[in-house]
Amino acid sequence: MGHLDHATFGWLTPVLSYAMACIGAALGLRCTVRALDATGRSRRNWLLTAASAIGTGIWTMHFVAMLGFGVTGTDIRYDVPLTILSLVIAMAVVGVGVFSVGYGRDRVRSLLIGGLTTGIGVASMHYMGMAALRLHGQVRYDPLLVGLSVLIAVVAATAALWAALNIHSPAAVAVASLVMGAAVSSMHYTGMFAVRVEVVPSGATLPGATVMQFIFPLAVGLGSYLFITSAFVALSPTARERAAYASAGRLTEPDDRAVDVAPPGFRTAEAARTPTT
Repeated sequence: MGHLDHATFGWLTPVLSYAMACIGAALGLRCTVRALDATGRSRRNWLLTAASAIGTGIWTMHFVAMLGFGVTGTDIRYDVPLTILSLVIAMAVVGVGVFSVGYGRDRVRSLLIGGLTTGIGVASMHYMGMAALRLHGQVRYDPLLVGLSVLIAVVAATAALWAALNIHSPAAVAVASLVMGAAVSSMHYTGMFAVRVEVVPSGATLPGATVMQFIFPLAVGLGSYLFITSAFVALSPTARERAAYASAGRLTEPDDRAVDVAPPGFRTAEAARTPTT
């Protein structure tokens, strides 16, 4: 059995992956809060942004952590189509969750359905990403730890959607994001501790791309997307701020509908009394 190393670069990959999970969670929560204050097309757009942010954050967390994953006695490659499919699944299932919360009339039922769907989807993303591994040997899993990782994913997803419904202040969102980042990271490493690899030495060339050829550039690109979108959300005014700006604008503009209530002939008489130069 091959020795598994989950942190070949030390604490760098666990800390960086946790940061990605926190950024994705914070951005997703803020977008969901904006969506709940909006209507129509604006609500839909905010929910789409929230789904892409949370899904991207979870996927980036997983594969940044995988940068530090190694198995003694074998190289590791990644199947590119399966890896991309895992990203699509992550964003799609998170989208189901946030849309169920954003448009659901019964919030409790929407929360439970959305949390269950999203949690199972996040776990599916993780294990599909693991299925994309190509190495010399066979990968097996501890069923108990796999079940525990799925349970953590469901609880974390439900907690994230609950926070989106009930937490609105920036400070509270920041705290919730730290907790969510820890939950997502716990789910990932619980699933990784379930992995058992039986190495079969071979000189054959493994199919797929190396981590530096594919995973690293994609993770950097998605991380950049999270930072840029975070800046956009931070700088864009909220619905309340836009309403306040509009109200202030109405107060400072002259009202063309004002009615002149001066008595007939008053302004004519006043003009006659005004001396001319």
